[in-house]
Amino acid sequence: MFRRPPRQQYAALCYRLKKKTGELEMLLLTSRDTGRWVIPKGWPMPGKLSHEVAAREAYEEAGVRGAVETTPLGSFGYDKVLKDGIQVPCRVQVYALEVNELVKNFKEKGERSMEWVSCDEAVKRVREPELRDLILAFAQRMTQTSAIAQIK
Repeated sequence: MFRRPPRQQYAALCYRLKKKTGELEMLLLTSRDTGRWVIPKGWPMPGKLSHEVAAREAYEEAGVRGAVETTPLGSFGYDKVLKDGIQVPCRVQVYALEVNELVKNFKEKGERSMEWVSCDEAVKRVREPELRDLILAFAQRMTQTSAIAQIK
């Protein structure tokens, strides 16, 4: 069967550290069409670098701003169902974004549910196995970074 090459998207893995406990939290939101738990993502934008697109999508979809890393954490694949019912394979490059600002009004406010959850909960909620792996690897990296910082 003939399959087109995957279409490229860019996403932000939005996170924060709780002030009192230092616990790592991830921001998940629901997709507008299926209601499944996802991370903010979107199509390439003319004149914007891939990590800038990821940060822009996080702002438009979830109303968050912060420091986005310029090196991707990795990527995951999924099949997007378009409005006309056609499924297109997508490859999503993911960038970590440390959230430092939540805004009240943003483009897609009220169109999705959003929740800050632990990494374990995020892994339970997202459907894509490769995205689960990225979340776990990121959580491990953050734990190692935190442990190194405590030693110094």
